[in-house]
Amino acid sequence: MQPVKFLIFIICAGFLLQTHAQEIKCDGSLGDPVINQNFGAGTNPGKALSGGMTNMSYTTNNCPNDGEYTIANSLTGSGNCHPNTWHNVLSDHTGNPNGYMMIVNASLLPSIFFTQPAGGLCPNTTYQFSAYVLNLITLAASRPGISQPNITFSIQTTSGKVLKTENEGFPPTSTPQWVQYATYFTTPADATDVVVTMTNNAPGGDGNDLILDDITFRACGPIIQSGISSITGGSNTSICQGTDAVYNLQAAIIGDNNPVYQWQSNYNGGAWTDVSGGANNALTVNFSAANPAGSYQYRLGVANGSIITDAACRVYSTPLTITVNPLPVVPPIPAPTVCETYPLTLTASGGASYIWTGPNLAPTSQNPLVINNVTMANAGTYSVVALSDKGCPAPPVTVNVAVIPNIVPAISPDVSICAGESTQLASSGGKYYKWTPATGLDHDDTPNPVASPLQTTTYTVGISNDGCSNDSKSVTVTVNQNPVADAGSNKKIFEGQSVKLDGSIKGDNITSYFWTPETFLDDPKSLTPVATPTEDITYTLNLISHSCGTSSSNVFVRVYKKIAIPNAFSPNNDGVNDYWNIKELYTYPDCSLAVYNRYGQQIYQSTGYSKPWDGGYNGSPLPAGTYYYILDLKNNTPKISGWVLLVR
Repeated sequence: MQPVKFLIFIICAGFLLQTHAQEIKCDGSLGDPVINQNFGAGTNPGKALSGGMTNMSYTTNNCPNDGEYTIANSLTGSGNCHPNTWHNVLSDHTGNPNGYMMIVNASLLPSIFFTQPAGGLCPNTTYQFSAYVLNLITLAASRPGISQPNITFSIQTTSGKVLKTENEGFPPTSTPQWVQYATYFTTPADATDVVVTMTNNAPGGDGNDLILDDITFRACGPIIQSGISSITGGSNTSICQGTDAVYNLQAAIIGDNNPVYQWQSNYNGGAWTDVSGGANNALTVNFSAANPAGSYQYRLGVANGSIITDAACRVYSTPLTITVNPLPVVPPIPAPTVCETYPLTLTASGGASYIWTGPNLAPTSQNPLVINNVTMANAGTYSVVALSDKGCPAPPVTVNVAVIPNIVPAISPDVSICAGESTQLASSGGKYYKWTPATGLDHDDTPNPVASPLQTTTYTVGISNDGCSNDSKSVTVTVNQNPVADAGSNKKIFEGQSVKLDGSIKGDNITSYFWTPETFLDDPKSLTPVATPTEDITYTLNLISHSCGTSSSNVFVRVYKKIAIPNAFSPNNDGVNDYWNIKELYTYPDCSLAVYNRYGQQIYQSTGYSKPWDGGYNGSPLPAGTYYYILDLKNNTPKISGWVLLVR
């Protein structure tokens, strides 16, 4: 819109409007749009209109000048384009941010600014024509001399026969307002194509700027009453997904004596399609395990005669809607393990309400389900049915609850064993076990370990149940030391002497001890008796324990005989005193005896004295005389020396 300073327009006070003698209106039902001009959608700017649709000039500028139009999805920045005059329009009539609309800056002279052909209409059929118009001039900018849009809508056949002509004014508003213009016309018997022209009657320059959108042609027919079960039975009902249902849809036509019918359906607002076998005013709809969930709509299409097959000729009843409400989707519920006496909480989700059942539980709508002070009777399988806000039940969801019993700890009694023995300990009442100390145990994490301690030990077992509770018990294994008898070291005495035995004992629960044999002992029940044996002898110290058996130990007493050494012998083979016989030397098997002549020459030597000296040397007799000897008894006693007279 540009100011006009030097051009004076002569505006006719009225226009010759060609109209029917009686205006035709549609008080009945409408069909789907046969033509729906919404100018498309996309980014700015949109493409120019096809040739012949407008006499105006196309511009890509979002701010068209007088006599120009543009196609755009919004009109912003009007403060720079027409300061304080035009509305900011952020979207098209439908509210689609990307939907295009036709923005018109009026020509300086009245002119046809839009032409819309409509082909393929049905003859002898009433149609509604409508368009949405937005006055771009703000109410604040409206003043004397500012033109407001005033449009003549003319509908005629392609041969030029005028079917309808009307003009409509669009007053300013304080905020952007879309206004629907609608009129009705009837096609003649010999014409199925029409053309609508829109003429901007007010001059441009100062005002008369507008936006055009959503131009439609729809068939108009008789009143159709419809409902579920009856024509007054309501237009909406619902069922739950997965259920069975049968619905009888009914319709009645008011004011048409020759109707032809065709039911249509769609799912979730999709395309309408004809229902096979739906060529009468009633339709039976069967749902068997209704699925999928969503909105199922049905409507009755009506036409006059055989032209029912042409969608452009039909009008439709108000849709009847059968909603299949979805079932709640309940996520799996984790299977809990709960300690006895603890609270149990089970939570379901996905529904609007819930019904819980379970062991020893009356049905309840509590969610989360909370059971305080759980007992073993609460273990088992729980089931929950979730209901949607429409009351539709989901399949039951089950969850298994495990209850861990409280610990009732028990342990075997104290026990005594002998050193080196083993005993099996026993505990119970829990699931996990830990023994301390581990010393002497074959395992420290079992309820029944084998204990082999070396000394008296108190074992403590910690008993637990998956973290529910803990307790401990103790048992003492007393280790009795085995009896150990020690008769002491071996003894050596000379015949006629005495010696004290030095026996000792160790062990627990000793009941008695004694020496055997008792021969030559002053007190065989003493640990240190005095022994006066006349011959070599072995004494045994015997020890008896009440708890751990017996023990014994031996000591050997060597009795050395007194040595009587003859000082003369006569080896003359007369059978009397032929050998130097030292009788007691047999008790000194390790003794060493050496004989020397008067010159110091060794003439005899023996270890032990198993064969006495016969007075010879190297197999020859020695002469009579005195000979000297040295005797070593090898018993840590001094050596014995002396002389012996050899007589011939």
